[in-house]
Amino acid sequence: MLQSVVLSSHKRFQITEQGDPIAFLSWILNTLHLALKTGGKAKKGKGAEGSTAPIVDDSLSIIYETFRGKMKTYSRKMIPMDKTIDERLQLMLNEEYREVCEEIPFLYLTIDLPPQPLFRDELTDNIIPQVPLFTILSKFNGVQEKEYKTYKDSSMKRFELTVLPKYLILYIKRFTRNTFFTEKNPTIVNFPLRNVDLSELLSPEHRTANHCVYDLIANVVHEGDPEAGKGTYRCHVLHRGTGKWFELQDLHVSEILPQMITLSESYIQIWEQKEAID
Repeated sequence: MLQSVVLSSHKRFQITEQGDPIAFLSWILNTLHLALKTGGKAKKGKGAEGSTAPIVDDSLSIIYETFRGKMKTYSRKMIPMDKTIDERLQLMLNEEYREVCEEIPFLYLTIDLPPQPLFRDELTDNIIPQVPLFTILSKFNGVQEKEYKTYKDSSMKRFELTVLPKYLILYIKRFTRNTFFTEKNPTIVNFPLRNVDLSELLSPEHRTANHCVYDLIANVVHEGDPEAGKGTYRCHVLHRGTGKWFELQDLHVSEILPQMITLSESYIQIWEQKEAID
């Protein structure tokens, strides 16, 4: 399989080099979908927050049926700050600055961590910040807005989930890369392992069509400094037969206590939708 990945990815992923798990996950999901899809046509479209590919594909596959959800994206272009009040009021009536709604599919959700404090004192230097999972998931509640900047303008966007998949993949964005270095946000995400209810992220009209309770079944973590050897990745996997959790790193497998999973620096999580009970 590893040799097939090297060949199919045109040596983008190598056996001898550690790669980024989210890049590999994006690639393998889309590659499998293209190989297994039936019907439909692919067409070019806009990339979206939480979407894994700039291609809108209306064909079906076991990959899309398993992992693909849908969200509504609300976007409005921001009026330049140097405009007067009268000019701003006039521009608000312009079609260019009105809010636009678009429904898009996603294979995973990109979650932002709160920024680290710029200045630290001696007392807080060794304290690792923590944030609840529900706090960072509020990005998708349809209310919270965030500014997105490009080289020529800025826009405010908010996201609302409309369809939840059978298996929900969360990508926790820990790394900020620029020309000179890669910076890692070590914030710990606090989360329960079972019975996570995501109904608050959907509008009332969509809650009845979705079963919103999930259990964690896999957790990819990163340890170490990305600049000093890029750190290491580990994977926590639930063994369904025994209900035990195991930690995997390359060929090394060992049992891990469930409470230790919530203390790790989660990078990618896979949640399984629980069956609705009538």
